Amino acid sequence: MKTDLVKGFNDYLGEDARKRQKITNIIRNNFELYGFEPAETPIVETLEFVKGENPKDDAVRDVFQLEDRGKRKLALRYEFTFQLKRIANNKKLPYKRYQIGYNFRDEPIRQGRTRQFIQCDVDVVGSTKKEEAEILSLTKKIMNDLKINSVIYINNRKLMNEIVKKEGIKETDSIDVIREIDKLDKLSKEEVKANLKKYKAEKLVDIFTKPEEFFKKFEFYKEIEELKKYAKSFGVEVEFRPYLARGFSYYIGSVFEVWSKDINVAITGGGTYLINNNESTGISFGIEPIFLISKIEPDNIEYLVVSLDEDKKAIELSQKLREKNKSVVMFYGKPSKALDYANSYKINKVIFVGADEVKSGKFKVKDMASGRTSLFHPDLSSAGGRRTGKESVLKI
Repeated sequence: MKTDLVKGFNDYLGEDARKRQKITNIIRNNFELYGFEPAETPIVETLEFVKGENPKDDAVRDVFQLEDRGKRKLALRYEFTFQLKRIANNKKLPYKRYQIGYNFRDEPIRQGRTRQFIQCDVDVVGSTKKEEAEILSLTKKIMNDLKINSVIYINNRKLMNEIVKKEGIKETDSIDVIREIDKLDKLSKEEVKANLKKYKAEKLVDIFTKPEEFFKKFEFYKEIEELKKYAKSFGVEVEFRPYLARGFSYYIGSVFEVWSKDINVAITGGGTYLINNNESTGISFGIEPIFLISKIEPDNIEYLVVSLDEDKKAIELSQKLREKNKSVVMFYGKPSKALDYANSYKINKVIFVGADEVKSGKFKVKDMASGRTSLFHPDLSSAGGRRTGKESVLKI
């Protein structure tokens, strides 16, 4: 039996898994700090519901399609937003929810993009520019907590539509034209112009790459100014990027993307759209690209308690440490093997529990980073050890 991974699907173990878990916890904690409530939805939905009203969107075209025993046409969830149509129905507005979980897309893979991936979404159903700015504030805080050097770009689809219409582009072509303009962050001007030639819209490339001052004459630039004003109230700096559109055609107003300054790629994005005829705003954080660039360190196991034929005392000590919210692995065997085990799993400290230690009430503790050994006097009824004379004492 072959156990090879399917292309686009990965295992994450050890430090990698711990780092991903820490990233997810940071994001979840911030979601709740900003008053969003959790939601859980099915991974499998009907194909009709998944495709929705935008079957031409790139992500929709990449859905994994299924069929159950009843021959029903189903699909794997490719994002969370479309499911808001169901779960936000009849909710008191504004409805603020967050969701963290796996989504799936049958798309080309590259570094930071896999076919099974964790998304962390927040959405406000029934939003205004104030809620949009608050989401950008939340986004900036998460980037800071994840130690990611980032910049937030904003634009507005109404503004883009206004310009495209003014330049005489056919309404039936406008979505496709805007989708090509959005590629200016990846392709050269010449390449985008070539893509726009069939729509006779090459001139738009020069328009959408003009400085911000040029766009102030358009009616819907006022929405850019309003979002900037509220973002400033939250202490958030944003940059106007006139060709930013995002890939989903359901956006009706503001759109935003967060880029890493260190590697110059988009790491998260969102915008404003309609949910059950209510203006709504959301943003999605993908764990995969964040995992690659976040400078946070994983939280490793804190203690390895080694029983040297003193199992009862070792168990007692381990349980007391766990009561103090310390992570502990127990090990039964020789000290040399225990140290090798601790190194393998990057466990910070090793506590030896042998006959001499039990008799004296002093436990040797080896710090695996420094190599130093200290003594631990466990007063198991208090918050830490006891100090005796000039001995080095581990504080729990």
